[in-house]
Amino acid sequence: MMIGNPLKVAIESEITQASELPSQMALGFFVIYVMGRSYGVRETNATTLGASFNEVRRRIAGRGSHSLPAVMEADAESVASAFRRAVYGECEKNELFFAMAGAKFRDAIYSNHLVWAPDGDEAFDDGSYVLQVESQNQVRLIAFVGTPDFLYDPSSLRDLRLPGDEFYMVLQDWYDGFDDEWRSSLSKLSGAEKPL
Repeated sequence: MMIGNPLKVAIESEITQASELPSQMALGFFVIYVMGRSYGVRETNATTLGASFNEVRRRIAGRGSHSLPAVMEADAESVASAFRRAVYGECEKNELFFAMAGAKFRDAIYSNHLVWAPDGDEAFDDGSYVLQVESQNQVRLIAFVGTPDFLYDPSSLRDLRLPGDEFYMVLQDWYDGFDDEWRSSLSKLSGAEKPL
C-alpha cells in the first residue's frame, strides 16, 4: 500500500503476515519517501509493523508539538550533522549545537519528538533517519542515512517543507488504510493458520 506522492512525501507498507498481538500487528515493511528517495528497509519480512503504526498515531495526536525553532530555520546539512554528533557521536564538552549544549540539544530533540524514524523496530535498520519539525501550519522533513562515523551521507539528504494539512493527511490516510488492511488480514486468519 502506497499513500502520498513519493516524489514529495509518501508512506509505503506491506503486510506479509498479520498478527493478533497489538505490539506486532504484522510482519512486513514500512518505508518513508521524501522527495523521491526511500528511507527504511523495503524487504518482505523487514520488521513487525506495530511500532511504525503506533508512531504514526503518536505523530497525528501530537500535531503542532514537534517544534524546535532553531532546527526549523537551520540548513539541513547543519541539522543532520548536529543530530548525528549530539545524539550518537562524541561531542566536545563545550560544543554548542544551535546555541545549545550537546545534552540540551539532544533533550530538545527527544522532548519535542522530532525523530520520526527510526521508530523503535527493525524498519530502519538501513541507517535511515527522518526528522520532523513544524511551525504554525508548516512541516519540515529532514531525511538522511547515517554513516558509521556518526556523520551522514550527503547524497542521501532530503529537505522538504510542506503545509501541515497536506502532511497530516498522508499520515491519517496511511493510518486508516493500514488499520483496515490489518483487520482484513486478521479476519482471513480466523479459522486458518495461527498468526505470528
